[in-house]
Amino acid sequence: MLFRIHRMKETAREAFRWAAHTSGLAIAKPKDYEAAGDVEAASAYDAWKQLRDGDRPLNTGDILEDESGTLLIAKYIGFERAQWWAPEPKPVPSPAGIGASDSATSSSAPAH
Repeated sequence: MLFRIHRMKETAREAFRWAAHTSGLAIAKPKDYEAAGDVEAASAYDAWKQLRDGDRPLNTGDILEDESGTLLIAKYIGFERAQWWAPEPKPVPSPAGIGASDSATSSSAPAH
């Protein structure tokens, strides 16, 4: 299996080191990472082992992306699933007048 390596930038790594450990899906910001090549390995742990013996081992916070696009972030306890952060889409403002009459009619109903 081919894994794409995403190395965490040093500025983001310092904050990552001091953040409280959370389990579950990690959210990673693409701006905090740099593409760093590929590694052929049987699993994420095999990739970690291969890179550990090389000149650029995986560090805590680095991400491996498998061929299906699944992200695995290296943490102190092993690998956990991750996903790239995507901003929520901004709500589209409704054209003037649409919906305004609905709120006006409901608030002007007589009270009994």
